Amino acid sequence: MHAYDYAVIRVVPRVERGEFVNAGVVLSCKAGGFLEARIELDEARLRALDPGVDLDAVRAHLAAFAAICAGGDEAGPIGRLPARERFRWLVAPRSTVIQTSPVHSGRCDDHATMLERLLDSMVRAPARRNPGT
Repeated sequence: MHAYDYAVIRVVPRVERGEFVNAGVVLSCKAGGFLEARIELDEARLRALDPGVDLDAVRAHLAAFAAICAGGDEAGPIGRLPARERFRWLVAPRSTVIQTSPVHSGRCDDHATMLERLLDSMVRAPARRNPGT
């Protein structure tokens, strides 16, 4: 079992209103060398909050989140940082269209499975959840 930290990735289409749609989860485990973000944006739910939202911009920002987790030169200067520093940068508080929840911690032995469970419980609408989980 390894300790992990995670945060829910949120899209806040109109920051002044503070309404958001959960769009993904980022999970980090220093001991397991794991850093990954999985995104599942429900565009209909987002449009319900703001019919004029720029979906192309939102998609690009969310894709950048996943790219930074993957690391490397393609992710720019942040992508060259160690994984734990990239996680801290991603979950830092901000007042932008893409935000994260506070960081939460847990313990597990399979980070990919835990990431999937977090998506089920925090991001996916009940009708879209995977059966049997």
